Amino acid sequence: MRYLIVFCFLALMATSAQAAQITGKADIVDGDTIKILGLSLRLSAIDAPEALQQCKDKSGSPWNCGRASTRALAGLLNQGEVTCSGDKKDAYKRLLVFCTVNGINVNQWMVSKGWAFAFIKYDKRYQGQQIRAESKRVGIWRGTVQKPWEWRRGKLTEASTGKQGDCLIKGNINRRKERIYHMPFHQFYGRTRINEAKGERWFCTENEALKAGWRRALR
Repeated sequence: MRYLIVFCFLALMATSAQAAQITGKADIVDGDTIKILGLSLRLSAIDAPEALQQCKDKSGSPWNCGRASTRALAGLLNQGEVTCSGDKKDAYKRLLVFCTVNGINVNQWMVSKGWAFAFIKYDKRYQGQQIRAESKRVGIWRGTVQKPWEWRRGKLTEASTGKQGDCLIKGNINRRKERIYHMPFHQFYGRTRINEAKGERWFCTENEALKAGWRRALR
């Protein structure tokens, strides 16, 4: 299958209003992050549960809504080539995008089917879809769900009781010499060990890690 990628470099440098457009087969990272042709893309205006996040159904039983959200996105994007466009990046160097597949607005679909929150703090365009999804009790709304940003904050608070104090971010160097930092809610945080003799280190803030040249773990 032939993939097309069209980039406006000025847009990627945030010096132009012209949007970059990327088309190809999508690899799913989680419910709001994908990769196309190796590029990390963050679905704009939505925030899906984290991969390890659990919700509760109407009986109070826990279920992994983060994985369910990821599977829902994968099921949609596996239908064909995905086209994404955007002209801004987030703090983690991911291009913020709106995507379509087979004419379906992916970002809107995730909210309307109850697999992601409308990220109203930054963009209110999908607020109506969230209200309707919640009223129908579909997806994450079938029981109780914690907002992803509150869940992430809670994981940081839990980890703050460790011996590293407030410096909870693990700056790891992998076998390919890539510098990657892991947050307490990331999938491999628990198994990541820091060896300062190898140049690995702890960071107190994400901004500190980014300035030092580390990139955020994808999951």
